[in-house]
Amino acid sequence: MGPGAEHRGGARPRDRRRARRGLLRHDLEDPCRRGALPRDSRDRNRSAVRGQAVKTRRAAKREATAPLTLIAETEPRSAASEAYRTLRTNIQFAGLDHPCRNIVVTSGTAGEGKTTSVANFGAVCAQAGSRVCLVDSDLRRPALHRLFGLANDGGLTKALVEGLPFAEVARPTHIPNLWVLPSGVLPPNPAELVGSRRMRELLEAASSSFDLIVCDSPPVIAVSDGVALAAQCDGVILVVRAGMVSHEVLRRVADQIEAVKGIILGVLLNSVDLSRDGYSYPYYRHYQAYNGGDQKP
Repeated sequence: MGPGAEHRGGARPRDRRRARRGLLRHDLEDPCRRGALPRDSRDRNRSAVRGQAVKTRRAAKREATAPLTLIAETEPRSAASEAYRTLRTNIQFAGLDHPCRNIVVTSGTAGEGKTTSVANFGAVCAQAGSRVCLVDSDLRRPALHRLFGLANDGGLTKALVEGLPFAEVARPTHIPNLWVLPSGVLPPNPAELVGSRRMRELLEAASSSFDLIVCDSPPVIAVSDGVALAAQCDGVILVVRAGMVSHEVLRRVADQIEAVKGIILGVLLNSVDLSRDGYSYPYYRHYQAYNGGDQKP
């Protein structure tokens, strides 16, 4: 599933660095489009842009009352669900030779939609037949258990303290092929736990039970946990909420991840407003026409 940590398509080191920082290089000097991707940057660095989660009318209405929404299940034919499937496909085909088995999903700041993205990305991967384990490695403000209606006991903290395999403590969800490992009891030293050797060993061992492990991590700017976890996983997906984060923050996030040799697989541009982002509208219009609107099957 997706690009492995060692596979770079035969590119030179300089090209690999540019690909990893595709969003953050070259044309991000436009301060007027916070969290947006300038056209020239997208054209020159397509391999770094993995997906675009649009904000549908239904999602916009529901946003205030249901911030954590499994749209991949409730509206599988929506453009937003298709965006997560595109993310899945792009990552899968980017690393056919060396599949990526564990991914950390993070953001620069809080409120950019990383947990929702983790859940929906995991759901579309499970719907495609992969055995997926979502790990709530946000040991400060865990949320995955609430989204799936699970108790937040045992979980990742128990696995790390007692050395238990993820498969032993992960819980099956109502979606076939999808498991969730809740955070468990919140520890006093979360960064040390997720950055420990035992975390790395458990991630590697989990590959024998799951095709893909997706870790939900705290925002990089807020705390060091996300950076520590980036060093443990095969790659990082950076969730960016359109119109929310400045380019300077994105550069800082990339610098921190790359400082620990973390690999930025790509960017998920979240909550794209189709009425403002003209580059997205033609795709969305054609998708709607082909699929008969944002409807349930």
